[in-house]
Amino acid sequence: MKTVALLTGRGNNSLKDKNILEVCGQPLMSYPALAAKRSTQIDLFYISSENEKILSIGQNLDFKRIKRPEELARPDSRHEDTIRHALDIMTKEGVHPDILVVLLANTVCVVTEWIDQCINEIKNDPEISAVVPVFLDLDHHPYRAKRLGKDGFLEPYFDFDKQDISTNRQELGDCYFLCHNFWVLNVKKSVFTENGQAPWTFMGNRIKPFAVEEFMGDVHCKEDLKRSEEWVKQNS
Repeated sequence: MKTVALLTGRGNNSLKDKNILEVCGQPLMSYPALAAKRSTQIDLFYISSENEKILSIGQNLDFKRIKRPEELARPDSRHEDTIRHALDIMTKEGVHPDILVVLLANTVCVVTEWIDQCINEIKNDPEISAVVPVFLDLDHHPYRAKRLGKDGFLEPYFDFDKQDISTNRQELGDCYFLCHNFWVLNVKKSVFTENGQAPWTFMGNRIKPFAVEEFMGDVHCKEDLKRSEEWVKQNS
Protein backbone atom coordinates (compact mmCIF):
# COMPACT_ATOMS: atom_id res chain seq x y z
CA MET A 1 0.00 0.00 0.00
CA LYS A 2 1.48 3.35 -1.05
CA THR A 3 1.66 5.71 1.91
CA VAL A 4 1.95 9.48 1.49
CA ALA A 5 2.36 12.19 4.12
CA LEU A 6 0.54 15.51 3.75
CA LEU A 7 1.63 18.34 6.06
CA THR A 8 -1.06 21.04 6.25
CA GLY A 9 -0.73 24.57 7.58
CA ARG A 10 -2.03 27.99 6.59
CA GLY A 11 -0.58 31.42 7.18
CA ASN A 12 -3.88 33.10 8.00
CA ASN A 13 -4.01 32.54 11.76
CA SER A 14 -5.05 34.56 14.80
CA LEU A 15 -1.49 34.08 16.16
CA LYS A 16 0.60 35.60 13.37
CA ASP A 17 2.94 33.15 11.64
CA LYS A 18 2.32 30.57 14.38
CA ASN A 19 3.30 27.57 12.26
CA ILE A 20 6.81 28.95 11.74
CA LEU A 21 7.41 30.44 15.19
CA GLU A 22 10.38 28.88 16.93
CA VAL A 23 10.03 26.16 19.54
CA CYS A 24 13.36 25.18 21.09
CA GLY A 25 15.23 26.70 18.17
CA GLN A 26 13.29 25.37 15.20
CA PRO A 27 9.98 26.17 13.49
CA LEU A 28 6.88 24.68 15.07
CA MET A 29 5.91 22.98 11.81
CA SER A 30 9.23 21.15 11.62
CA TYR A 31 8.29 18.83 14.49
CA PRO A 32 5.47 16.94 12.70
CA ALA A 33 7.47 17.13 9.46
CA LEU A 34 10.59 15.51 10.93
CA ALA A 35 8.57 12.90 12.82
CA ALA A 36 7.09 11.83 9.48
CA LYS A 37 10.46 11.89 7.73
CA ARG A 38 11.85 9.46 10.30
CA SER A 39 9.12 6.94 9.50
CA THR A 40 10.13 3.93 7.44
CA GLN A 41 6.51 3.46 6.33
CA ILE A 42 6.03 6.65 4.29
CA ASP A 43 6.93 6.76 0.60
CA LEU A 44 6.32 10.40 -0.40
CA PHE A 45 5.98 13.75 1.37
CA TYR A 46 3.85 16.77 0.44
CA ILE A 47 3.03 20.09 2.10
CA SER A 48 -0.13 22.12 1.46
CA SER A 49 -0.29 25.84 2.22
CA GLU A 50 -1.11 29.20 0.67
CA ASN A 51 1.79 30.76 2.56
CA GLU A 52 5.18 31.04 0.85
CA LYS A 53 7.16 30.93 4.11
CA ILE A 54 5.50 27.69 5.16
CA LEU A 55 5.95 26.14 1.73
CA SER A 56 9.64 27.10 1.66
CA ILE A 57 10.35 25.55 5.06
CA GLY A 58 8.52 22.41 3.98
CA GLN A 59 10.48 22.27 0.75
CA ASN A 60 13.75 22.56 2.71
CA LEU A 61 12.60 19.47 4.63
CA ASP A 62 12.07 17.63 1.32
CA PHE A 63 8.29 18.02 1.25
CA LYS A 64 6.89 18.64 -2.23
CA ARG A 65 4.93 21.89 -2.48
CA ILE A 66 1.18 22.09 -3.07
CA LYS A 67 0.08 25.72 -3.39
CA ARG A 68 -3.30 25.93 -1.74
CA PRO A 69 -5.91 28.32 -3.18
CA GLU A 70 -6.75 31.31 -0.97
CA GLU A 71 -10.34 30.09 -0.60
CA LEU A 72 -9.00 26.99 1.16
CA ALA A 73 -6.91 29.03 3.58
CA ARG A 74 -9.55 31.12 5.32
CA PRO A 75 -10.45 30.69 9.01
CA ASP A 76 -13.72 29.06 7.95
CA SER A 77 -12.12 26.73 5.39
CA ARG A 78 -12.55 23.00 6.01
CA HIS A 79 -9.76 20.48 6.28
CA GLU A 80 -11.61 18.00 4.11
CA ASP A 81 -11.47 20.41 1.16
CA THR A 82 -7.74 20.91 1.66
CA ILE A 83 -7.23 17.14 1.69
CA ARG A 84 -9.28 16.62 -1.46
CA HIS A 85 -7.45 19.43 -3.23
CA ALA A 86 -4.08 17.88 -2.33
CA LEU A 87 -5.20 14.44 -3.50
CA ASP A 88 -6.37 15.93 -6.78
CA ILE A 89 -2.93 17.49 -7.31
CA MET A 90 -1.24 14.17 -6.47
CA THR A 91 -3.49 12.32 -8.92
CA LYS A 92 -2.55 14.73 -11.71
CA GLU A 93 1.09 13.92 -10.94
CA GLY A 94 0.41 10.18 -11.13
CA VAL A 95 0.53 9.64 -7.37
CA HIS A 96 -2.31 7.53 -5.94
CA PRO A 97 -2.01 7.10 -2.16
CA ASP A 98 -3.65 4.14 -0.49
CA ILE A 99 -2.84 5.59 2.94
CA LEU A 100 -2.63 9.31 3.62
CA VAL A 101 -0.97 10.59 6.79
CA VAL A 102 -2.37 14.09 7.37
CA LEU A 103 -0.06 16.08 9.64
CA LEU A 104 -1.13 19.32 11.31
CA ALA A 105 1.61 21.97 11.34
CA ASN A 106 0.65 23.62 14.64
CA THR A 107 1.71 20.98 17.15
CA VAL A 108 4.95 19.45 18.40
CA CYS A 109 3.18 16.36 19.74
CA VAL A 110 3.89 13.94 16.92
CA VAL A 111 5.96 10.82 17.55
CA THR A 112 7.29 8.67 14.72
CA GLU A 113 6.37 5.45 16.52
CA TRP A 114 2.78 6.67 16.80
CA ILE A 115 2.62 7.29 13.06
CA ASP A 116 4.08 3.87 12.24
CA GLN A 117 1.71 2.03 14.56
CA CYS A 118 -1.32 3.79 13.09
CA ILE A 119 -0.20 2.99 9.54
CA ASN A 120 0.31 -0.66 10.45
CA GLU A 121 -3.23 -0.84 11.85
CA ILE A 122 -4.62 -0.09 8.39
CA LYS A 123 -2.16 -2.38 6.63
CA ASN A 124 -3.26 -5.21 8.91
CA ASP A 125 -6.96 -4.45 8.46
CA PRO A 126 -7.87 -2.67 5.18
CA GLU A 127 -11.49 -2.31 6.35
CA ILE A 128 -10.42 0.39 8.83
CA SER A 129 -11.24 3.81 7.40
CA ALA A 130 -8.91 5.81 9.65
CA VAL A 131 -6.68 5.56 12.71
CA VAL A 132 -6.44 8.68 14.85
CA PRO A 133 -4.65 9.52 18.12
CA VAL A 134 -7.06 10.22 20.98
CA PHE A 135 -6.84 10.96 24.68
CA LEU A 136 -9.24 9.99 27.46
CA ASP A 137 -10.87 12.97 29.19
CA LEU A 138 -13.75 12.33 31.56
CA ASP A 139 -13.64 15.85 33.02
CA HIS A 140 -15.03 17.23 29.76
CA HIS A 141 -17.53 14.46 29.10
CA PRO A 142 -20.34 15.79 26.85
CA TYR A 143 -22.95 14.77 29.43
CA ARG A 144 -21.42 17.39 31.75
CA ALA A 145 -21.72 20.18 29.18
CA LYS A 146 -24.11 23.11 29.57
CA ARG A 147 -25.42 25.71 27.16
CA LEU A 148 -27.01 29.12 27.61
CA GLY A 149 -30.80 29.01 27.45
CA LYS A 150 -33.02 31.70 25.97
CA ASP A 151 -33.69 33.00 29.49
CA GLY A 152 -29.96 33.56 30.08
CA PHE A 153 -29.58 30.63 32.47
CA LEU A 154 -27.57 27.44 32.03
CA GLU A 155 -29.35 24.30 30.86
CA PRO A 156 -28.22 20.76 29.95
CA TYR A 157 -26.69 20.58 26.51
CA PHE A 158 -28.62 17.35 25.84
CA ASP A 159 -32.24 16.44 26.44
CA PHE A 160 -31.82 13.52 28.84
CA ASP A 161 -35.59 12.91 28.96
CA LYS A 162 -35.60 12.31 32.75
CA GLN A 163 -32.71 9.85 32.46
CA ASP A 164 -30.67 9.78 35.65
CA ILE A 165 -27.17 11.11 34.89
CA SER A 166 -24.54 10.62 37.56
CA THR A 167 -22.42 13.55 38.73
CA ASN A 168 -19.53 11.09 39.14
CA ARG A 169 -17.46 11.25 35.99
CA GLN A 170 -16.31 7.63 36.42
CA GLU A 171 -19.90 6.46 35.92
CA LEU A 172 -20.42 8.27 32.61
CA GLY A 173 -18.41 5.90 30.43
CA ASP A 174 -15.31 6.49 28.35
CA CYS A 175 -14.99 9.80 26.54
CA TYR A 176 -12.26 10.28 23.95
CA PHE A 177 -11.16 13.43 22.16
CA LEU A 178 -9.12 13.63 18.97
CA CYS A 179 -5.60 14.92 19.47
CA HIS A 180 -5.52 16.82 16.17
CA ASN A 181 -1.83 16.16 15.66
CA PHE A 182 -2.15 13.73 12.74
CA TRP A 183 -4.71 11.46 11.11
CA VAL A 184 -3.96 8.28 9.15
CA LEU A 185 -6.58 7.79 6.45
CA ASN A 186 -7.36 4.73 4.35
CA VAL A 187 -8.14 6.91 1.33
CA LYS A 188 -10.74 4.76 -0.45
CA LYS A 189 -12.56 4.01 2.80
CA SER A 190 -12.50 7.55 4.19
CA VAL A 191 -12.06 10.68 2.08
CA PHE A 192 -14.39 9.66 -0.73
CA THR A 193 -17.15 7.98 1.28
CA GLU A 194 -20.56 9.57 1.81
CA ASN A 195 -21.39 8.18 5.26
CA GLY A 196 -18.48 9.38 7.38
CA GLN A 197 -18.98 10.30 11.01
CA ALA A 198 -19.72 13.97 11.60
CA PRO A 199 -18.10 16.40 11.94
CA TRP A 200 -14.93 14.84 10.44
CA THR A 201 -16.78 12.99 7.69
CA PHE A 202 -13.55 12.56 5.68
CA MET A 203 -12.42 9.95 8.24
CA GLY A 204 -15.08 7.52 7.14
CA ASN A 205 -17.17 5.38 9.46
CA ARG A 206 -14.73 2.77 10.79
CA ILE A 207 -12.37 4.94 12.81
CA LYS A 208 -9.97 3.16 15.12
CA PRO A 209 -8.56 5.06 18.12
CA PHE A 210 -4.89 5.17 18.96
CA ALA A 211 -4.85 6.11 22.64
CA VAL A 212 -2.06 8.31 23.99
CA GLU A 213 -1.71 8.85 27.72
CA GLU A 214 -0.84 12.53 27.55
CA PHE A 215 -1.31 15.16 24.87
CA MET A 216 -0.03 18.72 25.09
CA GLY A 217 -2.41 20.06 22.47
CA ASP A 218 -1.98 22.28 19.45
CA VAL A 219 -0.84 25.89 19.40
CA HIS A 220 -3.31 28.78 19.42
CA CYS A 221 -1.52 31.38 21.55
CA LYS A 222 1.91 32.29 22.95
CA GLU A 223 1.23 30.35 26.15
CA ASP A 224 0.79 27.23 24.03
CA LEU A 225 4.26 27.83 22.58
CA LYS A 226 5.73 27.80 26.08
CA ARG A 227 3.94 24.57 26.91
CA SER A 228 5.17 23.11 23.63
CA GLU A 229 8.75 23.88 24.61
CA GLU A 230 8.26 22.02 27.88
CA TRP A 231 6.82 19.02 26.03
CA VAL A 232 9.77 18.94 23.65
CA LYS A 233 12.27 19.12 26.51
CA GLN A 234 10.53 16.31 28.38
CA ASN A 235 10.21 14.06 25.33
CA SER A 236 13.51 14.65 23.54
